[in-house]
Amino acid sequence: QEVATTAWAFATLGIPAPQLFNAIVRESEKRIGSFNPQELANTAWAFATLGTPAPQLFDAIAHASEQRIGNFNAQELANTAWAFAIVDTADRGAFVKVLSARAAEMGLAAFNGEQRRHLHQLFLSVELDANPPTELLAPI
Repeated sequence: QEVATTAWAFATLGIPAPQLFNAIVRESEKRIGSFNPQELANTAWAFATLGTPAPQLFDAIAHASEQRIGNFNAQELANTAWAFAIVDTADRGAFVKVLSARAAEMGLAAFNGEQRRHLHQLFLSVELDANPPTELLAPI
């Protein structure tokens, strides 16, 4: 819990601390199997908020989250969805399907407006990855 809380606190304060976050990656990857949904969500949120790349950690978070997805509440699910929308991960497909199934199981009424926007942002980013709007990207 201390690892996730430390990452969350630094991200909340907007303090990028590369050496600390490198250590958090190492510790999280060792302990990820014992993280609860809030710790998984907070860790993903912290790294996404600070724009700290950690692809292996996000893979581990996705795997651990899939194992515990039935225990995620609306806030944890939405924060995790937002984090995965923000970071560039190699393959979100399987995790997004699990996350989508949990959101559907919970029902739309379980999510407030901001949480719905977080879910939508993930679904939109996955769609754009699969079908990039080439006409918009051509001038860039």
